[in-house]
Amino acid sequence: MSDKPQDQQEEQKGPKKVSLADAIKQKLAQKKAEQAEARANPKAAGNANQSAKSQMTKKVNNQRRRTGGS
Repeated sequence: MSDKPQDQQEEQKGPKKVSLADAIKQKLAQKKAEQAEARANPKAAGNANQSAKSQMTKKVNNQRRRTGGS
């Protein structure tokens, strides 16, 4: 029929089934690689991780004063 190996023919038929554990391991490895890359060049990462709001510019919660609570 064709001169391609059998394992390549199976891949072309449809998506390969992956166990849940393998999928999680792949996702974790991908995430770790992205984090390592972001640490290596922080400017290239862009605003993937937004910096926390400064405590100086944070609006204080004065609900107890407004409602007269003790």
